[in-house]
Amino acid sequence: MKKIYFLILALFTLNIANAQNWEWVNPLPTGNNLNCIKFVNSDTGYAVGDYGTIIKTTNGGTTWTTQSSGISKTLWSVYFTDANTGYAVGDVGTILKTTNGGATWAAQFSGTFNKLCSDYFTGANTGYAVGDSGTILKTTNGGSTWAKQSSGASNLLQSVYFTDANTGYAVGDDTNNIGAILKTTNGGATWSNQSLDTVSILNKVYFTDANKGYVLGYDYNGEPIICKTTNGGITWTTKLSSFSGDLLNSIYFIDSITGYTVGLNGEILKTADGGNTWVLQSSGMNFQLYSVYFTDTNTGYLVGEGGTILKTTNGGNQWASLSLGTTNWLTSIYFTDSNTGYAVSIGGIIKTINGGATWTAQSLGTSYWLNSVYFTNANTGYAVGEDGPIIKTTNGGATWTAQSSGTLNSLYSVYFTDTNTGYAVGEGGTILKTSNGGVTWTAQSSGILYPLLSVYFTDANTGYIVGLNGTILKTTNGGNTWTAQSSGTSNQLNSVYFTDANTGYAVGDVGTILKTTNGGGAWTPQSSDISYDLSSVYFTDANTGYAVGGGGIILKTTNRGITWTAQFSGTLNPLHSVYFTDANTGFTVGEYGTILKTTDGGGLGIPQITQKNNEISIYPNPAKDNITIETSQIGMKGILSILNITGQEMKKQNITSDKTQIDISDFPSGIYFVKIQTDIGMDCKKLVIQ
Repeated sequence: MKKIYFLILALFTLNIANAQNWEWVNPLPTGNNLNCIKFVNSDTGYAVGDYGTIIKTTNGGTTWTTQSSGISKTLWSVYFTDANTGYAVGDVGTILKTTNGGATWAAQFSGTFNKLCSDYFTGANTGYAVGDSGTILKTTNGGSTWAKQSSGASNLLQSVYFTDANTGYAVGDDTNNIGAILKTTNGGATWSNQSLDTVSILNKVYFTDANKGYVLGYDYNGEPIICKTTNGGITWTTKLSSFSGDLLNSIYFIDSITGYTVGLNGEILKTADGGNTWVLQSSGMNFQLYSVYFTDTNTGYLVGEGGTILKTTNGGNQWASLSLGTTNWLTSIYFTDSNTGYAVSIGGIIKTINGGATWTAQSLGTSYWLNSVYFTNANTGYAVGEDGPIIKTTNGGATWTAQSSGTLNSLYSVYFTDTNTGYAVGEGGTILKTSNGGVTWTAQSSGILYPLLSVYFTDANTGYIVGLNGTILKTTNGGNTWTAQSSGTSNQLNSVYFTDANTGYAVGDVGTILKTTNGGGAWTPQSSDISYDLSSVYFTDANTGYAVGGGGIILKTTNRGITWTAQFSGTLNPLHSVYFTDANTGFTVGEYGTILKTTDGGGLGIPQITQKNNEISIYPNPAKDNITIETSQIGMKGILSILNITGQEMKKQNITSDKTQIDISDFPSGIYFVKIQTDIGMDCKKLVIQ
């Protein structure tokens, strides 16, 4: 029986290290959500998170290095059995293993496509992983094989913990939305249910000894709850109920009485009496915290939303951020040359003078929520934002001066046609124009009350505005009058860009991409093959353009928008703006302070799929109504999944023979990927549906 080789496919399981051509610039080491942190000693620790993120420190968190996981799926948990050997689990049945301290990670065959939320090892070879649909997996050979155990549960299991080689617990919720606690006393051969009727869902379990343990969850009112047992789970008592806070995600005890739990809005609770009482500590932020771990009595670490990493050296009295750079949500970016750029955000403006290597906050004198930035030359720039502010600099951002906009409506976009003439658009159909460099701004009539989100001019007189409900407006007289154009869509349009007087593009919600070749006389939809909202579009020349948006999506076209290819962004964070300083060098910014940079035009995007042994065939391809899966492997059994270009699973079914027909008649046209997992490996192929 021949081996099925792993194929290169970033949306699933594949090694994307060489294909990922957008790199993190801010924040560092990452802006991706970090879901779990573990240390193997006082200095060496690992954290895992979204988009296959794995980071490692060898100096107690002072610096972190990014490790290549080889996947783009979210990782939820990491566990090390010794200094070199570790495991990480995540979405779509992902299990990774390292035997060299994370220098390399290899995918293991889990036998499931279900999300895996937590892993725990009782010895060098014996471990467990739990997840969706009541999944419990066990290995007794260091992950070479994983066997399914019968949990008796069908809903999500979120956490697993063992107190010895035979006794373990898994928590989640059962089919009746009751907090499920499963217990085994025989190494997982059988699991008994110890459900808590007063709890809706449980998301974490932790024991300090064979008898004393804790579970986190929330009750039927959505309030966080901590329950405690002192008799190995026979009975549980509520120790924290109706706390005036949010859901708690992680718990860790440094001894039998001192413990910590963390959750939403940056909340940290500490107990010094074995969980009988909990005292709120300040994390200094309101991001969600997902995991807590202590290496000694005083030294602890937290990770969470947007790449948050915090450390305490005094038992939690103070927590310091280990991340570098801003975490403010960035909304717009603009460069005046290859080195000098500006990004605006909910918190203000940051500037780089070294091509994005470092960014410095600028002093504005007051707090602004800014949505758009534009410079007319190296020194003179404008930014607009919520509740109508317009601010201007004439010295490269050293100082910014507020201008009188005459409106309290939020402004979403600003554009200048020369040093004196500019436009700002925003809420309630607002269009403002200045002819004197912003000294005064005059309202123009748009004729609508919808929010206007982006403005672009092709010359001194001709401009376009897009906005809510598919709105496209055009002026040919410098904004004296604006005429509505037919966009053919009711989807919100968020950005507009023209490559010449006639050719333009508009992008918006639900993957909308429109193109005109006659100055807006007609707009035709283009296929993006995605359902994420697109926030910004930018072209480097007549042929080459980029669009960014939700889910970390970056699309690229090299043929005037006829086709768009997804690129490896390395993040799931929504992206709000994209800008290129030359044909190859570009930046995109988004939520949690995300700044990504490419120096090679973003790379080639999702690569064509190749394989060493062509054992599995899909035909016809392209297809319309049905496809046939055929293999030379006699009696093949496995699981087939069809995923769209964003990785969303569209269809899943068992395969029990060497030839299987699949109905795809209800699939929209576009590019898909077929993933087939059997007991000897996995194969992935590209499928085009017409």
